[in-house]
Amino acid sequence: MRLLIVSDTFPPDINGVARTLHQLANGLADFGHHVSIVTTCQGESDERFQRHIVTSVPLPGYSVIRLGFASMAWFAALFEQTRTEVLYVATETALGIAAIWAAKRAGIPVVSGFHTNFHTYMRSYHLTALERVAESFLAAIHNQTYRTLAPSAHTAQLLEQMGVASVAVMGRGVNSELFHPQCRDERLRAEWAADERTPVILHVGRLAEEKNLPMLEQAVAAFTEVHPNARCVIVGDGPSGATLRKTHPDWIFTGMLSGEILAKHYASADVFLFPSLTETFGNVVTEAISSGLVTVAYDYAAAHEYIRHRENGLLCAVDEPGTFPKRAQEAALLWDNHAIRTHARATAEDLSWSSITRCFEQHLEQAIQSQIAKQAARLL
Repeated sequence: MRLLIVSDTFPPDINGVARTLHQLANGLADFGHHVSIVTTCQGESDERFQRHIVTSVPLPGYSVIRLGFASMAWFAALFEQTRTEVLYVATETALGIAAIWAAKRAGIPVVSGFHTNFHTYMRSYHLTALERVAESFLAAIHNQTYRTLAPSAHTAQLLEQMGVASVAVMGRGVNSELFHPQCRDERLRAEWAADERTPVILHVGRLAEEKNLPMLEQAVAAFTEVHPNARCVIVGDGPSGATLRKTHPDWIFTGMLSGEILAKHYASADVFLFPSLTETFGNVVTEAISSGLVTVAYDYAAAHEYIRHRENGLLCAVDEPGTFPKRAQEAALLWDNHAIRTHARATAEDLSWSSITRCFEQHLEQAIQSQIAKQAARLL
């Protein structure tokens, strides 16, 4: 199979979409498929797939992410050059739309992915009136593709409610060899002024309005009512980063991390607080449970799929968002609970990327076979 992945973001970008696509691209290459990437940034010279870099501009307000641009004619030439059999379009941007239209004209099947709840971000930026418009726009894009892959059953249901016609669930894996409790580093904890009696709170993610950061602040405050000596470590950056640093000079801000350094930070913490309500999945949740942390999250997306309340983490009802700080206080009493942390790790050990990639492969092959059948029907 000759696959072309189209995405504005891809490593070295550090975000859940980029990491997911990188895992899928490498997994398909391992299975013997030919994979090419259309994206906005250069990669490593030893990659097993070819990148095609397009013109791009920084995303307003968040310059580390870039928006790509390419014409339908450019894509048509690329399809011929790479002998593309199927497209996977991961971003509903100008780049993704041009790819979908060009593929339709060329008779190449397209599978799309729903990776980011852009329409729900409207609430965070006080643009609620535009949310329905955004939903209609997204549905119109995805309905031009053979199938839309959602990372969780919850997200699939939301897509169907938005009017997306053909939706399937394709979950996410986690690198349980990288994100492992054995990566715990006492020297790193010492840098945080945390000894064995000091709980460390961790949050990993983009520091932006849509991530429900005021609730994170409330949750940390509630936790420290129980453990005044607790340390709070924030991994990531974004538009709200400067404000948080100014407001919380006692918190430890590391900036964006990846790979082994990120794994070390996970494993060296004790409790993971994740109050976001705008995720399509939330890769950081599975990375946290893989690292053996006591995770507190809302009961949806990845947390709904994999966390069992008070067995391997703590869940907060989505329809009771204000109770999140209470769950943080409960976590403060359970931060060193061996059973919860052991069960969390055991859950992650079953989440292999290999099985997810096989699922991805099947959807792509079904799209190719469907297109072949349509072309054969036209000849009859």
